[in-house]
Amino acid sequence: MRYGRPLPPVIVRFLATLFLAILSLASQALAAPFVVFPKVRELESPGRALVLFEQESEAASRGAFHTLWLKVAATGESRKFYDYIGAAAVAWQDDDRLLITEYLSRRTSRALLLSVSHPTESIMIDVPAVIRGVPPELRDTLRQNDHVFVEALRVEAGTFHLRVWGYGQHDPQGFRWHCEYGLTEARLSCSEEQGAR
Repeated sequence: MRYGRPLPPVIVRFLATLFLAILSLASQALAAPFVVFPKVRELESPGRALVLFEQESEAASRGAFHTLWLKVAATGESRKFYDYIGAAAVAWQDDDRLLITEYLSRRTSRALLLSVSHPTESIMIDVPAVIRGVPPELRDTLRQNDHVFVEALRVEAGTFHLRVWGYGQHDPQGFRWHCEYGLTEARLSCSEEQGAR
């Protein structure tokens, strides 16, 4: 039994793209909310025991360098936590770890997973780290595009999830990968996101 004509391919692609966009927004809504420093001035930890904040300084007002400070809410004690360049999208993963995407310029960014209590266990994934971590056949995508961004998404089940995307001479229409960095094995793997092209 037939119920009518099949949908044109353009409509099918549009509906598939719409579905993926809704799915992406739903998954982002479940993740911790990111805020962008220096536009915002502070971000409380989920348990409200710690506050990450940026303090106005003469150096920050003159250029692109900024400093995030960490304050213990109960005592008011604060310490310098992280220096960044440009803008930083920041979210608490839990009461001890922060996800940061540091936008270094209009052409690149890097992702960080910073620990409050164990700073030496912090992880930074930038474009050179992704180049080293992907198979040789994917490296030209990163080397031959002049806009490449590595963005922190979340940590789930011992895996740091990242989005790597960009465009340029190699990919004028752009590319978009989902990457996973295993925290235990310190291994990076990437795959093209569905509907990315």
